[in-house]
Amino acid sequence: MNFLTHILHLAGSGAFAYYSAAQIRDSKTRPNILAGFYFAESGSVPFLSALSDRAAAEGDTWLAEKLAKHASDETRHGKVFAHALQQMNKQVIDFKRQPQTTTTNKSQQQRSPFFAAFFEGYTQEQLKPAVIDWDVFMASTYILELDASKDFARMAKVLPDNEPTDRNLKLGMLSIAQDETGHAAYLYEAMMRQMSASKVEKLVDMWRTRKVNALLAMVGGILQRNGETRSLVQDSAPSEIDSELIAT
Repeated sequence: MNFLTHILHLAGSGAFAYYSAAQIRDSKTRPNILAGFYFAESGSVPFLSALSDRAAAEGDTWLAEKLAKHASDETRHGKVFAHALQQMNKQVIDFKRQPQTTTTNKSQQQRSPFFAAFFEGYTQEQLKPAVIDWDVFMASTYILELDASKDFARMAKVLPDNEPTDRNLKLGMLSIAQDETGHAAYLYEAMMRQMSASKVEKLVDMWRTRKVNALLAMVGGILQRNGETRSLVQDSAPSEIDSELIAT
């Protein structure tokens, strides 16, 4: 990574850290950001499961098991965020029941400024689990998981400890951060199993640069919308939720 990219990475990460911390600390904006995390975590499960099946079919049992564990973790993460929303008497909007706005999770991502910049030059067809280049998947997801581990840990730290619901969410997000660290670790190991250390370094640097550009595009999108975001939640009736959804 060159010096300019490094500076932009620090600036972009700092800006996102400030924005996300403010969003999750504020009770008015917290539901929407939690819903965004729910969709991101839960939405990745079918993709990771399909990749696990592909790895098994290709004879890579080690990778298949890691991907299956990854998918299982993301399922639990989605439950953590759904649980937090229900404690606030909120739930995610079921967009499948709104035909006029129904799209697949991946097409939603591709239209977002962040993912459009992150995967610039790749078509949706090239990013499907059956055909995605393993190097592209491993390096891009490694960067996302590595950064997510730090982002979730930072957001958890701004949550207070004096309220049970806040403390539960804090513990859940810290647990998620640990999982994301583990995901980044196995993805890096997977790359090292398939290529030289120098190639891994170049690949990671390339996707780090893409992440920097994607963050700048995302910030630009937020500024264009004057900080306004599409609502992802709706009110729900209070209900009892099994505390086991929060894994410690």
